[in-house]
Amino acid sequence: MSRDVFVKSESQKYAQNITIGPHVLQSDEPVEIGGNDAGPNANELLMASLGACATITVQMYAERNQWPLQRVQAALSYSKVLAENTAESGAKIAMVDQIEMEISLTGDLSDEQQRRLFDIAGRCPIHRMLVSHIQIQTKLLASGPIRHP
Repeated sequence: MSRDVFVKSESQKYAQNITIGPHVLQSDEPVEIGGNDAGPNANELLMASLGACATITVQMYAERNQWPLQRVQAALSYSKVLAENTAESGAKIAMVDQIEMEISLTGDLSDEQQRRLFDIAGRCPIHRMLVSHIQIQTKLLASGPIRHP
């Protein structure tokens, strides 16, 4: 069950308050680009979402199968990289977004179990959402605050 997310700018230059159910988070931009670094930036929050989804999905799968997984960790980084196959096709040089995710599994797991859990990490809902075609519908509302519970 997914809850609605509400984001509101604050008095600090780029700081944003994020409310999800009873949880309040803050996002901001680094000092180098004019923010106050009062929280992770949007790219970092996206990577955190992917990492959390992958590790939780792995934990759930291992639990369901009663496998001896003790810990799963994910390290993620973001970069712009040269698009694959552009030189071969004669296309213009293009850069694409890339997230690199490294998964670490701890526990008395067989090689087959580790391979399966690694595969499962790449099938988490956020990973599937990010690699699919996403439709985002943005609407401009009349001025005034958005009401949320």
